[in-house]
Amino acid sequence: MDVAEQRDLVEKLHRVEGKAEIINGEIVHLMATGDRPSEAAFEIAVRLRSYQQQQDARKGRAYADNTGFLVDLPNRQSFSPDASFYVGERAGMSFLEGAPVFAVEVRSENDYGEAAERVMAEKRADYFAAGTEVVWDVDLQSETDTVRVFRGGEAETPDATYGRTGTAEAEPALPGFEMPVDALFSN
Repeated sequence: MDVAEQRDLVEKLHRVEGKAEIINGEIVHLMATGDRPSEAAFEIAVRLRSYQQQQDARKGRAYADNTGFLVDLPNRQSFSPDASFYVGERAGMSFLEGAPVFAVEVRSENDYGEAAERVMAEKRADYFAAGTEVVWDVDLQSETDTVRVFRGGEAETPDATYGRTGTAEAEPALPGFEMPVDALFSN
């Protein structure tokens, strides 16, 4: 895809209603999330914002769901994680340039099964190829209730898995950031 086509596609993405990403040169609309996934993503974003406020402002910013990050990969031109932390230049009203250092993907009801697992692993691989250091895969199914932490470019096998009684972390992307997994579940 040439530069003019990329620019045109990004302009179209700016006008899309709802959440979408550019994958394989096409705008792909993403499904809206339900009650529990939205609440969990919001809780993570709130905790990231608190982390940001405790840090030097030049060390990055927390973002909630539907923030657009433009990247330049062969098969992906953007991300829109459920929560994230970004270290880079502000973009005003435009999408941010480059990948977040930390990205969170909270599973929705259609994010289960072999095909979904393959898609999620591919997306994690894309995050790492674009420069993301840590990705959380948050699974809110009542049988599992886990945060899987992927880092170091390993998109298939989590480096760590935390259950409800654990405390998830995002090292080395966010030194000192921790979150009790149980905080993702309302009473």
